[in-house]
Amino acid sequence: QVQLAESGGGLVQAGGSLRLSCVASGRTFSRYDLGWFRQAPGKEREFVAAITRSGGNTYYADSVKGRFTISRDNAKNTVYLQMNSLKPEDTAVYYCAVDPQGTGYDYWGQGTQVTVSS
Repeated sequence: QVQLAESGGGLVQAGGSLRLSCVASGRTFSRYDLGWFRQAPGKEREFVAAITRSGGNTYYADSVKGRFTISRDNAKNTVYLQMNSLKPEDTAVYYCAVDPQGTGYDYWGQGTQVTVSS
């Protein structure tokens, strides 16, 4: 069982930046692939970014490529999402997730709200 806790959300003006953090419980954090997802009101949850267990490979949705950066610190059991040049359409609840076996995201955090004003 893995427990995740996101933080760092808030209200920011368009063009601003936020850094989200997600701390995971457990001793095997370094073995997991990790991801960030988001869900806007009235929309389905969508993929934002992912990072492999070693941190050697990262993946991004086209909508955030060049603006968001995912990273991890395995010593701190933490994954980050640096969000720059934020747009109102980035407004959503952001969730981190763990893919422990490379077959899908089995564990999810409670989410953190990001609101971007125009």
